[in-house]
Amino acid sequence: MKNVVVKNAGELITCQGQAPKTGSEMNELGIITDGAVVIKGGLITQVGKTDEILKNINIEEFEVIDAAGKPVLPGFIDSHTHFVFGGYRADEYSWRLQGVPYTEIMERGGGIINSVAGTREASFEELKESAWKRLDSMLSFGVTTTEGKSGYGLELETELKQLRVMKELQEEHKVDISPTFMGAHAIPSEYEGRSGEFIDYLIEEVMPLAVEEGGAEFCDIFCDQGVFTVDEARKLLLKGQELGLKAKIHADEIAQVGGAELAAELGAVSADHLLKASDEGIKLMAEEGVIGTLLPITAFSLKEPYARGRYMIDNGLPVALATDFNPGSCYSESIPLLIALSTLQMELTLEEVITALTINAAAAIDRDAKIGSIEVGKAGDLVILDAPSYTHLAYHIGVNIVDKVIKNGQLVVNG
Repeated sequence: MKNVVVKNAGELITCQGQAPKTGSEMNELGIITDGAVVIKGGLITQVGKTDEILKNINIEEFEVIDAAGKPVLPGFIDSHTHFVFGGYRADEYSWRLQGVPYTEIMERGGGIINSVAGTREASFEELKESAWKRLDSMLSFGVTTTEGKSGYGLELETELKQLRVMKELQEEHKVDISPTFMGAHAIPSEYEGRSGEFIDYLIEEVMPLAVEEGGAEFCDIFCDQGVFTVDEARKLLLKGQELGLKAKIHADEIAQVGGAELAAELGAVSADHLLKASDEGIKLMAEEGVIGTLLPITAFSLKEPYARGRYMIDNGLPVALATDFNPGSCYSESIPLLIALSTLQMELTLEEVITALTINAAAAIDRDAKIGSIEVGKAGDLVILDAPSYTHLAYHIGVNIVDKVIKNGQLVVNG
């Protein structure tokens, strides 16, 4: 592995600080003008002013990447995705555009169950090939680490197939993957009207193997109206914690059911969506250090009101942002769109957005000790923008301005 020095960063956006950041701390980016970063063995060993860094190294021992006055940031982290799936739901999207209600789409065979059928039918190789291409696209947007969920199997074989795809991609692809078991993504047709029995099946037969063979790090569940109740979610997540799976929750997206409150009760790492989360739920989450992961592209795609990101940050909740890339409600891995919606529609500052996509997103997958900021000892994951300032991330609306991506000290995207 080559030793690398990145020099002449017009703005070195370090995002350093205790994670997750809350309140006004989310606006503190730790910017070093004319900065440089030294990476050895894939890890950052020095951070500082370019002239000072160059005095302390033998430049002949390094591959030099000249940022030429451009901004340099930590690699982006997409902390909530469903990128391993079979089949597509373009017809369903067209129906939505025509105003067909979700209940009728479900009657036509749409919704999560549609993707379950496609994923069950797809071979391991087909799932891996399509997921690889999606990771390539994420990397082009500056994403160096992503979370991926199972949940399009709803039975043992396909849940494990999704997790094994992620496990193999982790070994072979440049993007790092944080795997999540989400067998409780929907109620399969074979368990219709028997959601409690399905939870028992997941606990007894699927979850142990998701840990042993699938390598899952988190357990997630769709806790909302028409899906799984708070009691069912509590039962599954507690069992997951016993098996070593850290808790995440799809919470209060469709209705206010107490998902945010449950996240606080269980000390979940994150609660995601939160479009309908209560003031009390937000308060309790903030007190317990649960990260609120907001997914504005999904609200945009579904024409739903956005999560109250401004209120959450102002009331002490640590916020992360993610795409929710999936084949149904959010077929988009676009970081530029995510930034535009977060600033224009959720009223976050660009500085808060950057924090939410880096150090706070790292905390949302419990990896903030290793990634998410440009600090000594962390992975050499960097993004160089083709712009004079980081402010162009919001100013150049919806356009990808990533010029170079460095992953573990290796240049993996170049112009």
